Amino acid sequence: MSDVFNSSGLQDVSVPTFKAILTNIMETQKNLNFIEQLWASYYTYMNNDVLATGLLFFLTHELMYFGRCLPWYIIDKIPYFNRWKIQPKYIPSDKEQWECFKSVLKSHLLVEALPIWTFHPLCKKLGIAVTVPFPSLTEMILQWCLFFILEDMWHYWAHRLFHFGPFYKYIHKQHHRYAAPFGLAAEYAHPLETMSLGFGTVGFPIIYAALTHHLHLFTVTCWIVFRLFQAVDSHSGYDFPWSLHHFIPFWAGAEHHDLHHHYFIGNYASSFRWWDYSLDTEAGPEAKREREERMSRKAEIKAKKFN
Repeated sequence: MSDVFNSSGLQDVSVPTFKAILTNIMETQKNLNFIEQLWASYYTYMNNDVLATGLLFFLTHELMYFGRCLPWYIIDKIPYFNRWKIQPKYIPSDKEQWECFKSVLKSHLLVEALPIWTFHPLCKKLGIAVTVPFPSLTEMILQWCLFFILEDMWHYWAHRLFHFGPFYKYIHKQHHRYAAPFGLAAEYAHPLETMSLGFGTVGFPIIYAALTHHLHLFTVTCWIVFRLFQAVDSHSGYDFPWSLHHFIPFWAGAEHHDLHHHYFIGNYASSFRWWDYSLDTEAGPEAKREREERMSRKAEIKAKKFN
């Protein structure tokens, strides 16, 4: 029997269909909201938590990633949106999109699939819960914010390392095949880069669970969806008036990451701007001009001291 219910939860799971189980749970577990009832019905129906978690994570990753890429593919086909294209002279061809799609799907199947299918035993060992009800929304929001901050820190330093000598030549150069990125290119990368940068997404929830023993699998699932959307959107190549960074100044987004692909250096962070700002690694001609002006002012101040 699944661990989704505590000992006081649903006992009769003899009904064979998902619809029947959902109806049963909706009638007997009125204290749960609809998403919790769906979650409990799914795990009860599968009756194999290892398989249920593996399938959940694999399908979530594939459907959310490629599902989020699809709108950007459609937008690239509509000339009206070119006014917001950051590099308007370059629109990816169907051939480029297809080749990128095949490469990313191959990476998903060969590099990411096995760890996904072995995730549930690790969850049990670390105390990552699958039970209902879920934690409070406040608790989940705080954990998502923490994961975004930690992942951004990891991504900045790991990404910056990948621009060093042999790491760039033999690993990261693959991701820079497209100087003007598009949605599908978010996970177009060498397997070692996929695993290294992917640690920021999966590794910190694991570490958090190991330290606190207080994390829910639903929280992790939502976090992965948020991170996928952020990664795809930052590679979209579009900066709309309603893009998030216009309302949250420290948010990175496509405008920030597109400069990285265009100039092949700087803007190493994934979600936020503070690492590149504070460590003077911002990309683009404006950032370069500001650095030169700062260096010039420092040189003038230094010269005055010696005169």
